[in-house]
Order: sequence, then C-alpha cells, then structure tokens
Amino acid sequence: MFHSIRNRISKGIDTLKKQFLQEDGLPFNDILQEDNIQQIVNEEVGEYRERVYSPITTLSAFVCQILNEDNSCQAAVERVRASLVAREEIPCSSATGAYCKARERLPENLILRTMRDTGQNLHTKSLDIWKWKNRHVVLVDGTTVSMPDTEENQKLFPQPNSQKPGLGFPIARLVGLISLSSGALLNVAIGPYQGKETGEHALLREILDTLSPGDILLADRYYCSYFLIAILLAKGVDVVFQNHASRKTDFRRGKRLGKRDHLATWHKPDCPDWMDKIIYASIPETLTIREVKRNSQVIVTTLNDPSRITRQEIIDLYSKRWNIEIDLKFIKEVLQMDILCCKTPSMVRKEIAVHLLAYNLIRTIIAQAACLYDINPRMISFKGAIQSFHAFIDKIFLLKRHSSELIDALLQGVASHRIGRRSGRCEPRAVKRRPKSFPRLKEPRKIAQSRLMPCEHPA
Repeated sequence: MFHSIRNRISKGIDTLKKQFLQEDGLPFNDILQEDNIQQIVNEEVGEYRERVYSPITTLSAFVCQILNEDNSCQAAVERVRASLVAREEIPCSSATGAYCKARERLPENLILRTMRDTGQNLHTKSLDIWKWKNRHVVLVDGTTVSMPDTEENQKLFPQPNSQKPGLGFPIARLVGLISLSSGALLNVAIGPYQGKETGEHALLREILDTLSPGDILLADRYYCSYFLIAILLAKGVDVVFQNHASRKTDFRRGKRLGKRDHLATWHKPDCPDWMDKIIYASIPETLTIREVKRNSQVIVTTLNDPSRITRQEIIDLYSKRWNIEIDLKFIKEVLQMDILCCKTPSMVRKEIAVHLLAYNLIRTIIAQAACLYDINPRMISFKGAIQSFHAFIDKIFLLKRHSSELIDALLQGVASHRIGRRSGRCEPRAVKRRPKSFPRLKEPRKIAQSRLMPCEHPA
C-alpha cells in the first residue's frame, strides 16, 4: 500500500514537472525538485490513504484551475478525468464534491513552501547578466484582494469601516517580495486590511528573513523608515527607496558628493509602539544615508560610495521599481486574483498561495525562453507566455513523439512576445469607459430581495 502511494506521488510530481517544462536538456530544469516536493508532502501531509485526488494531483489541478480562463471546479475535474483517460486509467466521477474536499484537505503550508521553493530557486539561479552589478535586487510592495462576503471571511478579513454592514466585501492585505532579475515571487505575508499590526511594514517584518546579505531592497516612499533601514543594514541588506514626504532634504548640508548628491546624517526617532525596548536600544543612534535628487524626486540609499555607484545608476535602478507594480497587475488581472472565490478564510489563503505558485511556474517558463534566446526575462510578456503555454501544453502531452519540437516551438513563441518600452510612462489616474447606469446597492442584498418578492397569500 505504502509503495503504491509513493509511486502515485512520484508519478504526480513527474506530471507536474513535465507540465511546466522541467525536463532534461532545458535551462532551469531543476526549479521543481522531486526530492524537495516529496519532503514537503511528507512533512505537511504525513500519511494518507490512496485516492484519485492525492495531494500532488489536487495541487496540480488547483494550479491548472487558476491558469485557465474557465477557473471553475467543474472544469478542473473534467481536466483530471481527461488526464486519467489519456493514461488509460479509470476516469473519476464528474461530480465536484471529491475535488472540493481534496482542496480543503490540502495543507496551506504545502502550497506556500512549494511556491517559496520555486521562487527562491529561480531567483538564486538567475544569470549574472540579469542581475544589477552582479547583485540580487528584490522589490517589495503591498496590494489588496477582496473575497465573497461570508460571515467566516468577515471575521478574519473584515471589510473597511467606511462600508456599511452587508454592503462591503472582506479585504485581505498582501506584501510580497519579488526578484527584479527573474520576476519570481520569493515570499508573501497575508493579513487583514485593517487592525493593529496589519500595515505593510508589519507584514514585511514577517518575511524579512527571506532577504540575504548582499541583497538590495527596492521600494517606494512608504517603506522609507529609519528603523526598517537600520534593521536591513544589520542583515547586510542595502536599500534604495524614495524619500518619505514627511522627511525634508537639504542638499546644502551633509557631505557633498556631486550635484544634487550628498551624504546626510539621520537621527534615531523615538521608540515606536510596535518595537521592543531591547531592540530599540540596539538600533544605532544615527545612520549615514546617501540622498540624490532627480527633478522633484529624492531617492535615499545605503549605497554610499560614489566611486563604485554613480548618482545616475541609482536613479536608473530606482526607475525599475515600477516592475513590481506590473507584476502585481499580472497576478491580480491576468491570473484573476483580484476578486477571490473561496468562502472560508483557510481556502482564501490557499487560493492566494496557488495563484502565486502558478505565477512562479509561468515565470520559470519565461526564464527558460529568455536563457535560450538571450533575452532579459523582463522583456518578455507575461500574458503572451500564458497564451503560448495554453496553446502548446496539451499537444506536448498528447504527441509524445514530437514533444521536443513542440517544446522548442513553445519557448520560441514565449520569447517572441516582447513588451514595449515602458520608460517614462505617464498616464492619468482616470478611467475612460463609463460604468453601467445601474444604481448602487444601498442595503444588504437579502433585504432588497425580500422587498422584491411577491407577498405570499395564505391558502
């Protein structure tokens, strides 16, 4: 029995690897490592009985469900049935109950650890020419997603106070770390939209261990905090942030390095409520920060040596921060994570994790195409990569004798989807298309429905 289950897991992992081009002879063919996945399954699942929807089969079906435009459970079950028939095995039932229960059994940590493994593997194996001055640059930013208005979701992810009960939707806040070189998501912290210690800084502190000495953290002005910079410097991590609007910069002071480029001394503020007194005492009393100015924008950094890194190089590096905005847009719009479907908090967290795993797997295919055709991964369209993936992947499994030719054509197609030049874009924060002229719902839906229902007369 144990041998049979182990064979089924191994076969499931092999199918998952082939589905995302983890085959010999291709670059980045060890991002999904069988030993690692097997170990994660053993640690997170433990013993389980043999069934159609094993943990790996369920995870694979869940990922495909996210990547397909028809992301219903029914469509996911039909894809599992089709794969069983193709392998000359007994097809499972078309009912969705078993699959939905298997998703509920699937440990959240199994998905998150697989997502982190794929992201970290792709990040660390990035080619040197994709890096910035042979250093890893990590982007950080936050976003929000909404979910069905259920009682369970409202308890853990309450809607904003500005919305009346029954008229809003629960909201979760996410903070993610994304590799600048490969676009892979390295880690994510998930929490409520509001409440104590639910801001982006608090969530970022949960995943700071993801960063390694020598990394550079790139972020917008929201993250420009004395304490965050001090904590990162203690870890050996440099920063490039836009200066916070509340902090004034005077280029007449400090050590002048060049035009609109100087070293400034920052003094430690009072201890914030969230910080332990012992940690506060360990924070240095001053920090030497380099400040450079481009037009009205002041960029602060701990890359203080002008002989190694020029002012223009810092400005150019900060301009790449916009990549994380595009990456989050891909995840939320292209992978349809903006509005989630699950009705319980545990399933909501799993749904988010599977979206992020699917994103990393597509990023792996993009990295393969970029390596083969000598392109920077950031120059390849994410949407175009998904379109090529959908067009070829089923044929690769069906026509095994011609799979190598099909894989070559798939990667060539991915590499051909180039993005346009995005430098210096300026767009109004406004929408041209007008919304439909339906009135806004101003009371809970059940109350509105009860008023519309015809009165029931006694028999």
